[in-house]
Amino acid sequence: MKSLVVVFSYHHKNTEKIANVFAKVLGAPVKTPQQIRPEELQEYSLIGFGSGVYGGKNHESVLELADKLPHVTHKKAFIFSTSGMPESVAGRENLENYSLKCHLSLREKLESRGYTVIGEFCCAGFNTNSFLKYFGGLNKGRPDAGDLKNAEAFAREMMEKARG
Repeated sequence: MKSLVVVFSYHHKNTEKIANVFAKVLGAPVKTPQQIRPEELQEYSLIGFGSGVYGGKNHESVLELADKLPHVTHKKAFIFSTSGMPESVAGRENLENYSLKCHLSLREKLESRGYTVIGEFCCAGFNTNSFLKYFGGLNKGRPDAGDLKNAEAFAREMMEKARG
């Protein structure tokens, strides 16, 4: 099974850390949306698409790539993100629900192109945007060892689902 992880990670490379865990488990390269020609994705049977959350959705570069994808059949995908939402305040369940809403646009674009989204992953990420930098940021140290362990388990699950 040939896999690929597509990620846009900017400020603190939170999402890139998660993408690298997925890549290790899946034996997959990691590429940015800018490094990809949409037609080359035909080579892969499992593709992860992810970014941080920007304005309540995945980054524009990932969404633009999804808009350019050719129609496919029998291709599986997963979506992932890191979010500056403070999990310690909001709680894990609220973070997951928020992430599902943030992934909606990307999920719809992928499904409209024929991809089957077999899973979604999210975790907190260090956030120093806007005024937060004056207070030391939110979610310092995230993603942490527990997040990376969860990412590893998720990647194994995606591998099993993609084979099944």
